[in-house]
Amino acid sequence: MGVLIGKQRGEKVFTRMGKLAIIGFLVAIALALIDTIWAVYMDSFVHSEAIVGFISAALTLIAIVSCFVLVPIIEKYKKSSLFFWSLILFGITYLLFAINTKFYIFVILAFFLTIFYILRMNSYGIIVKDKSTKTQLSKNEGLIYTFMNLAWVIGPLIAGYLANAYGINLIFLVSAIFVFLSALAFKVSKINDVNIKKKLDKNIFKNTKEFFKNKNRVLSYFISGAVNCWWVLIYLFMPMHIIRTGLNNLWIGYFLFAVAVPLVLFEYKFSKLAGKKGFRKIFKTGFGILALISLFCFFISNIYLVLLLLALASIGMAMLESTTEAYFFDIINKKQECKYYGPYNTGIDVCQFIGKILASVVLIFLPFNYIFLLFGALMFLMFLLSFKIKNVIENRKAN
Repeated sequence: MGVLIGKQRGEKVFTRMGKLAIIGFLVAIALALIDTIWAVYMDSFVHSEAIVGFISAALTLIAIVSCFVLVPIIEKYKKSSLFFWSLILFGITYLLFAINTKFYIFVILAFFLTIFYILRMNSYGIIVKDKSTKTQLSKNEGLIYTFMNLAWVIGPLIAGYLANAYGINLIFLVSAIFVFLSALAFKVSKINDVNIKKKLDKNIFKNTKEFFKNKNRVLSYFISGAVNCWWVLIYLFMPMHIIRTGLNNLWIGYFLFAVAVPLVLFEYKFSKLAGKKGFRKIFKTGFGILALISLFCFFISNIYLVLLLLALASIGMAMLESTTEAYFFDIINKKQECKYYGPYNTGIDVCQFIGKILASVVLIFLPFNYIFLLFGALMFLMFLLSFKIKNVIENRKAN
């Protein structure tokens, strides 16, 4: 990949985007390990798919509030410092999960983990944006997400095997090791930033109102959020469904491995294509694929065929995951990124919250396959919304 090797403005790009991609890979390994067993871990306490959905939705609400509350902190402190210390706190929390056996302790740890997650996500995203030129942003985002998704190919297989052989608690210990390795790699890389605002935006309600005044930001908010809403189906509800159909933890690993493969193969290519052809066509096609496959799954009872179709749906996700964030950064200026990136990221949590609550309600009254109908309808709404976005073409800026 030219972004990893080549040169840009006389400087080896590997010293910036390549190192960030490797650091992101290490973090993503830890997240992939945890997300593979997270729903099953919660289910071991409550023994209910619906209750797991409601608990997860409550944690999502905490994430939404955190995105707004943490804006002044994101503006005031160096993003490199915030990213590093959020990783350290992340790793410590995972270690505590590894030795915990009480549900109320789980709730407390999950609360703080959610806050650390928001700090890590926002600081890392801004660092990646600041180390990219405007015309290279979608390609760089594609590179970052390709490395992350490579971790999501490897992680579920490791987690499935370890959980099946040694139990879930070991997964938290292994994940903590990867988080600490990523913190060490970031410290050694000496990636730094100077993007600190002197005047802080402390008025949460004013920031929220100003963010939603702009039509393009609102569209970006929901389109990006809907992408992550799809992952609610894949990483929260499908692992529990797999276990309830009689399959073991290894099949969760196999499934999540298969889901990540199309992302690794195609995400970087689609991110470059978005820079050349514009975002609108990419968004329409991606959401269209997700809506159709989800609808097909509603009518299929064979669990193996359902898992195969959902894995193929990741071709659509490869068109959307990195491009939606690149699109957001393309429609704002540098002065707005610290102020609006946190509120923008609440779209992820708001749409996940909607997906979790609606799916949990569906599970109370209807069989599991109606979840596919629900998510198919949500993706179809995003398909229609894609017609309204501003068709940014990065390559025109280069010319």
